[in-house]
Amino acid sequence: MTFGMLIAVAYLFGSIPFGVLVGKMRGFDPREVGSGNIGMTNVARAGGSSAAALTFIGDVLKGAIPVAFVKLMGYPPGIIAWVALAAFIGAIASVFLGFSGGKGISAALGVWTVLAPIALLFALAAFGIALATSRIISLASIIAAIVLVPAVALLTTHRAYVLLAIVMSALAIIRHHENIRRLMAGEEKRFEIGSQAKAG
Repeated sequence: MTFGMLIAVAYLFGSIPFGVLVGKMRGFDPREVGSGNIGMTNVARAGGSSAAALTFIGDVLKGAIPVAFVKLMGYPPGIIAWVALAAFIGAIASVFLGFSGGKGISAALGVWTVLAPIALLFALAAFGIALATSRIISLASIIAAIVLVPAVALLTTHRAYVLLAIVMSALAIIRHHENIRRLMAGEEKRFEIGSQAKAG
């Protein structure tokens, strides 16, 4: 496959809106409930833990599969990084949703599971600590995105992956701009699942 074809396929694969598809199977549209986001957190609020799990798995795979494919095919790190970025951009700016999308955190998890699993562990540890202490997923996601960059820089040898981590983390944080505003105002809700969230 040519470079352009790889990028296009990765972008289209990353653009698959699993949250919307799962919501339709369960009788709701995540864009019309809660925060309006199509990611796991809002799907959980609207459809419960099983709907969230399906969304999470789909979103992780749409980041992991394109990257795993090009890596197994023996493409160099520079090409792999571009493919990873294309899949991630698909997750946050899906062509199937008028170039809107989720926050990209689950897709990023899929990407870094393939590219730098040890570095990812540090980001996941930061996420877990932040979530356990705050119960605010957006805050935990932002902290994980920040921690990922130095972890990748310290634990990988490919400059392309470090640049990828910087760009992906910056985009993920930008996608959380509304959450950041609510965090600064003390208005960001703590995470609950299903009926508890609806009642809150």
